[in-house]
Amino acid sequence: MDYYGIGFSNIRLPNDSRNYTYKYNSRINQFPEEVFLHEFLHTLERNSEEYGYERPELHDYEKYGYKNEMLIGQKKWYTDYMNKNIKTDNGYVGLPEEIYNLKPAKASNFQNGTYKIEAFKQPENIIEEIREIIGHIFDKF
Repeated sequence: MDYYGIGFSNIRLPNDSRNYTYKYNSRINQFPEEVFLHEFLHTLERNSEEYGYERPELHDYEKYGYKNEMLIGQKKWYTDYMNKNIKTDNGYVGLPEEIYNLKPAKASNFQNGTYKIEAFKQPENIIEEIREIIGHIFDKF
């Protein structure tokens, strides 16, 4: 996912143990770690592009003969993608080995810095709740 050229990935996990929305279901999900790996690989894919390395697009697995398989999902594709082991007529392609040593994920790598978004912050005590109610009253005027 890309946001105004900054680039980020967001994975939302509920903190409610009774919420089954994101629970593993073998009919729907493949290997549960797949979503985390997929988003991480998008970061490496983007870094590769920024450094000028040739690599296949992460979503182009079918072009190279890979399938989304039951239970293991795209595990074979991701493994070959990360190890530059995707066979083509011109040799092997995938993420360059060097990309694992370049541009670590830290705040100083982002041109625009990091910002804490308060838009969805929920009140944590009665005082914050009262302030929020009063704030909404004055927002209407």
